[in-house]
Amino acid sequence: MTGNVRQHGAMEFTEAPVDLDEVRLYRLNRYREQLQALDVAGGVLFDQINTRYVTDATNMQVWCSHYETRCVFVATEGPVVLFDYANVPHLAEGLPTIDEYRVNPSFYYFTAGTRSEQRAREFGAQIADLVASHGGGNKRLAVDRLSALGVDNLRACGLEVLDGLPPVETARVIKSPGELALMEASIAVCEQGMRTMYEALQPGITENALWAKLHETNIRLGGEWIETRLLSSGPRTNPWFRECSMRAIDSGDMVSFDTDLIGPYGYCSDISRSWVCGAPPSDEQQSLHALAREQIEHNIGILAPGKAFRDVSEQAWQIPEPFAGNRYSSLIHGVGLADEYPSIKHWPDWPAKGYDGVLQPGMTLCVESYLGAAGGTQGVKLEEQVLITETGTRRLSSYPLTLDGS
Repeated sequence: MTGNVRQHGAMEFTEAPVDLDEVRLYRLNRYREQLQALDVAGGVLFDQINTRYVTDATNMQVWCSHYETRCVFVATEGPVVLFDYANVPHLAEGLPTIDEYRVNPSFYYFTAGTRSEQRAREFGAQIADLVASHGGGNKRLAVDRLSALGVDNLRACGLEVLDGLPPVETARVIKSPGELALMEASIAVCEQGMRTMYEALQPGITENALWAKLHETNIRLGGEWIETRLLSSGPRTNPWFRECSMRAIDSGDMVSFDTDLIGPYGYCSDISRSWVCGAPPSDEQQSLHALAREQIEHNIGILAPGKAFRDVSEQAWQIPEPFAGNRYSSLIHGVGLADEYPSIKHWPDWPAKGYDGVLQPGMTLCVESYLGAAGGTQGVKLEEQVLITETGTRRLSSYPLTLDGS
């Protein structure tokens, strides 16, 4: 393929704040650097977030995430070959990240049935041929996600299959200035959706109807999808992780939500807020919210380039005992095209779940708080999105951290 276009797919007719081709090539080169460090012939990416990262070619991303129907082969030194669902090359026209377009010989059972083994052999043979042509004798291949049938057939072709998630997760960690501009465009859409939610928050509206305001704004302004349905009200806010329902929200209810929004250009806006519906907040609601905000501010304040994950965990805000058992599953996590590496654990969880690493300039992180007492009647969810800079942090999310949403 030759020739570049500034827009592609769902982004057609929009005006990007940066040169998209520059972002695309930065991301592909980041991934290739990790392949080189791993000493592999190339990588195969089936995860649709990862294929988006290295190529920016999209095709029914949510649907294709259900099946092994679409992947990309990236030679460490050589071409990028997109194996697409169906014969739709117009979806990848003009992208500087793609050298060759093929139709994927999909072998998952839904589409292949009793031909699954035959088509898996065909897939393995095509990948093995690419490795032989461009690997310089190296037969090591990094694969992010693949069924046993697919892996078996790659190995039957003489390839050594390695875990391909570490190189692509590591590549995604450091954002270019262009990526940051696209992320900020996504956050702007997300926060406009949050304002629309707050304007609609009146007693009697259902959780689902309130959540729909965020979806509508995101889609109308060029966003793509929302990863979860994490909005709950009243007693459903404690414990956390109940998704929105047809419950009508009452006056005085706490309403807590986590956006998990994939906005324009595919970038994630992962922001949480808690509001009180239609009445002044109670003393308990104010106390919960003040503690959650204290946790957020303290934990942002300890972040700095060069700081070890372990030190962040150890120095983090100490959760008071009534709330410790219901603490959020992670202290801080990375964010880019979706949630991503790293996941920094709470100090009590460190011995079992913590892992070493260092904060670096260009990382974008989400700082989490959930405070709801065990056996309590309500809980507060707050989350801020930040950038690690050369000297400290810069907050990317800007929606007020208040109970009244103003």
